[in-house]
Amino acid sequence: MPKYVHYSIIVLCIVLIFFLYNKALGSIPFLILSFYLFFFGWMQLKGRKKKTR
Repeated sequence: MPKYVHYSIIVLCIVLIFFLYNKALGSIPFLILSFYLFFFGWMQLKGRKKKTR
């Protein structure tokens, strides 16, 4: 994925945190962001494994 997609997802989660935190739903964007960062890290690790073989 291009970098601008990653940046836009992170900015979108930050905006969601501001809006949903006032409604006592601040943990939802953090949960979405943690899943996104987990899969992004997994893909980065997977790409490095293929390069070393």
